[in-house]
Amino acid sequence: MKIKAIFNRDGGTFRTTDMDAYEKKVEEVFHGAGHQIEITHVSGDEMTAALEKAARRDDLDAMIAGGGDGTISAAAGVAWKNGMPLGVVPAGTMNLFARSLKLPLDIFQVLPVLANGRIIDADIGSVDGRAFVHQFSMGLHARMVRYRNSYNFASRWGKIRASTRAAVNVILNPPEFDIDFHVDGVRERREVSALSVSNNHFGANSLMYADDVTGGHLGFYTAPPLKPSGVARLAADILRGKFRESALITETSASEIELHFPKKRHGINCVLDGELVPLKGDVSLRIHPGELKLLVGKETQPVV
Repeated sequence: MKIKAIFNRDGGTFRTTDMDAYEKKVEEVFHGAGHQIEITHVSGDEMTAALEKAARRDDLDAMIAGGGDGTISAAAGVAWKNGMPLGVVPAGTMNLFARSLKLPLDIFQVLPVLANGRIIDADIGSVDGRAFVHQFSMGLHARMVRYRNSYNFASRWGKIRASTRAAVNVILNPPEFDIDFHVDGVRERREVSALSVSNNHFGANSLMYADDVTGGHLGFYTAPPLKPSGVARLAADILRGKFRESALITETSASEIELHFPKKRHGINCVLDGELVPLKGDVSLRIHPGELKLLVGKETQPVV
């Protein structure tokens, strides 16, 4: 195959990586597997343009994106809309989509897996046409991300500490809001503290990522209005990998979800694949089964 690799040098792991040496290793591994590969690294601000330029080329068989979850989400959206197969080099803090794909989380160990891998047809979600590979969420998660973003941090561990501090503050000040929704044509109204829509159901893990992205459905989760003690119980269930089993969570599968906010206030936000995004009005979510072509390992790879 002829492949274009684009790495976000502002991604967490790449910030402290000798990129020249790393790119030589990428060339060695992919050339050894019989591929042609072009490699470039750009700043985070330049990633989308570089991805779009590569995805429009008709001489490429696939592209590889390296970076954190935000970078990989953007790359998946570009790849999906252009029908370009995508490989993932996890270089962020959580690397949730890479975990779903059962890829090694080390930027060196993932190279031979991709170089000797296969292309699969995977699912991708959309929110009003904007792609997501992991989840759309509101309420508790959005408030936590807003708090976290208000703190200063400059490293992976700094981000983890900021996230922990934000989680404590959300426990002490949980949100509540009303929502009308249509799930595959069934209409209902609920008052909730949290809402999440995932690309396939979350697995039994504490990080809340899907074990499989080829099931062809959205996971739809809500939690009722919670007091601090309830949020603490839910957080404990999540940390134990028991989110889906929690008595506080209502879960269903869907292919289409319409959300309406009858008491929408100014400044309401959602989180889309880790990014805090303002909501302008009603929201339409869809699953697109098999529409994202992904370069993955030949067999199930252990997450390390």
